[in-house]
Amino acid sequence: MNPISILIDRIHSENLWDKEIKLKRNEYLKVKGSIDTNIYLVKSGSLRIFVVDAYEEHTIRFGYKNNLIAALDSFLNEKPSELYIQALKKTTLKVISKENYTNFITSSAENKKLWLSILESFVLQQMERERDILTSSPMERYTRVLKRSPQLFQEIPNKYIASYLRMTPETLSRIKKS
Repeated sequence: MNPISILIDRIHSENLWDKEIKLKRNEYLKVKGSIDTNIYLVKSGSLRIFVVDAYEEHTIRFGYKNNLIAALDSFLNEKPSELYIQALKKTTLKVISKENYTNFITSSAENKKLWLSILESFVLQQMERERDILTSSPMERYTRVLKRSPQLFQEIPNKYIASYLRMTPETLSRIKKS
């Protein structure tokens, strides 16, 4: 069982979720400049985390069923974030506040170890993604993501996957056909 699944099971078993929220398609969970110190479990639906520069949106992460999602920078430093989190379809989320989450994590050495393992995994994923964007061809990026996260291609519209892979939707379409 992976560390995130174990963590989710423990939070469930201790009934620590603060509430459940529902988002409509295209509704924002978080917008640029806001502080969000919650962690969310996606019960159903899908979301994307993205940033906007002067010219376009850049998708940096996705969340779908049984994923945890957060504006991690804002969660950790309790400051406004440049991130947007948007529902891509009707989405239901369970919410745990930073206070409740921190109390849970610090309640045992085992929980601390689990959280550290999840953060380490996240850092390694981000490093791999950055390396891919900087050094890999569009085909190599597509192949790696398909191998790592095949469910992504069932849950997320191609235009957002293309943004995540740093290519145009047309390039993604050509790659998928080849």
